[in-house]
Parts: sequence; C-alpha cells; structure tokens
Amino acid sequence: MSSGTGWHSITHPRMATGPRQAASEDELSETEALQPAGISEILRHIPHRYPFLLVDRVEAGERNKWVRTVKNVSANDWFFAGIPPHRRIMPEMLVVEALAQAAGVLCHYSGMMSRIGKSIIFFAGIDHCRIERDVVPGDRLVLECEMKRTLRGVAKLTGRASVDGATVVTADLTAVIRDMEAAAEA
Repeated sequence: MSSGTGWHSITHPRMATGPRQAASEDELSETEALQPAGISEILRHIPHRYPFLLVDRVEAGERNKWVRTVKNVSANDWFFAGIPPHRRIMPEMLVVEALAQAAGVLCHYSGMMSRIGKSIIFFAGIDHCRIERDVVPGDRLVLECEMKRTLRGVAKLTGRASVDGATVVTADLTAVIRDMEAAAEA
C-alpha cells in the first residue's frame, strides 16, 4: 500500500492511505473482518425502518476500522414519488443520511452499543461535506465509513459515497451513542 495524506487510513486496500499511529495490543485483538450482511441483519442492529432505511447491504468491513455498505437506488424509492422520470435525483441530504446510517452500522459492529441495555445512536454532526455529483435511479450507491476516533460514546468518522467509483459525497461525521434509559431521564 502506498502512503499519502488522503482522508483514509491504511484500513482498506481500495482506499487512499494516510498517516497511522501504532495500534495498541487491545486494538489488534479487537480487529476482525466483518462478514457480508443483508437487510434482515441490518434491521436487527439499527433503529431505522422503511421508508427511512437507506442501507441495503453490508459488503465488507473491519471492526473498529471501516465498513462498506450499499444502497441500491430504485425508481420506486419513496423520495422519487410524483417526480417525472427525467428529473429524478436522490436528494443530497438523503445521501448524507445514508452515510450516517453506514456509520451507525460500523459503530454497532465495533462494540460501541450497550451489551446490557438498549442503546441508541444519534447522528450528531457533519463537517466538511462536499457534494460532487447526482445519484439517479439504477445507481448502486456505495457507502464507505472509516472510524477516526472514539471517546465516551462519541465517534468521529469519515465517510465517502460513490457510484461506479466516482465520488458523490464526502463528509466528516459525528455519532453519539447513549443508553436509552439515560436518554429518557434527560
């Protein structure tokens, strides 16, 4: 792998590489590849449901490092209702939301969710968002998120959405994971 200063660390061979600190022994023991997962497995772990579920499949990933998910954009998606076929473009903020849902999948598989009680994940922030092209029906939207750091239930991630290798959206995301009982009391 090459070294550079891209937004990715050396977590996936298809992603650009960047500087990386030495991993601790605990980090190394928690690193494991994620198996592909379909929609039924995703529904078990994130709170989103139709029509707002924007992740169809987990393709690959590595616990505590990165995940690649897919959204197959269809002309039958709810956000295209009533729009003439020649003007159908997926709203850019829904692409960002799909990235946030992919980040939620990564947080779950990284063990950030409570094993005892119920946890909920919040999309808490977005920085440096760049929108580069449109997404239309028939596109296969690939959503890649990389974990940058975590501390006390707050995760900082970098995300990239692409179609056929062309970047659609890049953004830095913040996710907050809280215990549902503690969130209800606040």
